[in-house]
Amino acid sequence: MQQKKQIKLGLLSGLFAFTLLSSCQAMRADERKEPIGKVVGQPLYSNFKYTGNDAFYSENPIVPGQFYSTILQGCYPDPSITRKGDDYYLVASSFVMFPGVPIFHSKDMVNWKQIGHVLNRESQLQVGTAGISEGVYAPDIMYNPNNDTFYMITTQFASGIGNMVVKTKDPKANNWSDPIKLQFDGIDPALFFDDNGKAYVVHNDAPDKGKELYTGHRVIKIWEYDVATDQVIPGTSKIIVDGGVDLSKQPIWIEAPHIYKKDGQYYLMCAEGGTGGNHSEVIFSSSHPMGPYVPAKNNPILSQRHLPADRPNKVDWAGHADLVQTVNGEWYGVFLAVRPNEKNRVNTGRETFVLPVDWAGEWPIFKGGMEPLKALVHTPKGIETSKDKSSFFPNGNFTFTDSLNEKVLDERWIALRGPREKFIVNEKNELAIKPFDVHINEKKPISALFYRQQHLAFAAEVEMDYTPDSEKDFAGITCFQSEKFNYVLGVTKSNNEYYMRLERCVNGVTKVLAQQKINRSGKMKLRVSASGDDYTFSYALAGHDYQNLGGTVSGDILSTDVAGGFTGAMIGLYATSAYATPVEK
Repeated sequence: MQQKKQIKLGLLSGLFAFTLLSSCQAMRADERKEPIGKVVGQPLYSNFKYTGNDAFYSENPIVPGQFYSTILQGCYPDPSITRKGDDYYLVASSFVMFPGVPIFHSKDMVNWKQIGHVLNRESQLQVGTAGISEGVYAPDIMYNPNNDTFYMITTQFASGIGNMVVKTKDPKANNWSDPIKLQFDGIDPALFFDDNGKAYVVHNDAPDKGKELYTGHRVIKIWEYDVATDQVIPGTSKIIVDGGVDLSKQPIWIEAPHIYKKDGQYYLMCAEGGTGGNHSEVIFSSSHPMGPYVPAKNNPILSQRHLPADRPNKVDWAGHADLVQTVNGEWYGVFLAVRPNEKNRVNTGRETFVLPVDWAGEWPIFKGGMEPLKALVHTPKGIETSKDKSSFFPNGNFTFTDSLNEKVLDERWIALRGPREKFIVNEKNELAIKPFDVHINEKKPISALFYRQQHLAFAAEVEMDYTPDSEKDFAGITCFQSEKFNYVLGVTKSNNEYYMRLERCVNGVTKVLAQQKINRSGKMKLRVSASGDDYTFSYALAGHDYQNLGGTVSGDILSTDVAGGFTGAMIGLYATSAYATPVEK
């Protein structure tokens, strides 16, 4: 009896101790205001807001009959355009962004809507270990009226695929075929479908073995193309441009070729000079698609390289163009260009611009293409500028908001090297990111969602609910140019304390610029803002104002002139379970 009484008293004592311990733990959790019921180590994001305010646009407000020449701001380079009836379709390079090759649709050449991505499956896009500027380059989209089919042809590096083509009957259906590997080398392929049913592929390639005359010496080749087998016809290859307009001047990087037919004559348009300060667009003509091609005497027909470097609101690097004829018979050209900041750095990357093209004479000429590029261009005939832009891809100065609680993620959010769906989970009112055991500086799929930086002056903020579980956990936001060049602001755990850290990665070496111990985890706001080359990072714990961390830092590492490569900066929502505190070397 006494033994039972002792056991009973022991159980009651244990229960009381457990209850008291649980109560104390709950009180301490309440004091720290840690989230209850949340997944520790897994951040929840909500209410993303991006606001851009560039002088380029504020000094040039939209007026009736005009629209902004930058139709796709941010990293949307190497544009290609095609038309079927009154439907226009446009694609751009995406490198290792996943899904790849964003595709846009318009009814008027002015208002564009993103309808998806051409390469949205892992069977189409295999870039899991590629660097940021590898992957998919220079896509060309072309409608073939002879078989009512759309084709997208491109080069996919770092996958073993090389030059490839996919196709669909309806681009709006997001059901492009798996890649068909093409049997030729080089880059920048483009298709041409003649009205007699014959088809051709043109592309950049190296000169024949032993005939390279200088660094950057390239050629343009053409092949006959069999639409029944979707392969070039062996033995039909021919060099139609050697070096560029004038080989004696040693032109570099003749590339991005496109063929057009007008009034029975064939025109070959190419980029020349490399995709930098010497970029330009040149034109050739022939009476036959296989050549010989003769260059125009007034080449180049588009360039900014000859203009004063100190011109205001400078637009530079113009080239890599494609032409389209509108329903009303006018011609327009899309091309890439950049808007450098005050230190001539290119953080927004190569963007997609548009200009009207005068083709009343023998040769097409970009209207204003050899003058300092303006913010506004004239709308096509019969088109009125829409006042309601809410359903279209915005340009100029604008604000983009996303509550991050929709079942379908906005197409502007992309991942790197792998599908978004492998690390995002839609919670009731927030978006959860499941951290990969991969650091942001690795050439692997990382658990991060990215939105392109689209202005020189911008602010981006997001709400985050996060409690790191260990020193390997980290989550926050990033300004990301590449796996070797980026900023990261976020929360981690060290010695059972929570820290907000700002880190800067330069050429793969990461250093902590600033850190602040915080007395609570859980809900907070994170913000990055920029004014040209000056960036600031801030955080706000629940119920508190924003607090700057690290002062003002340089955006130098977010520019291609420092980081190299071909991409623009992106703002990311990032989490990892492979974090390690940087050690200064």
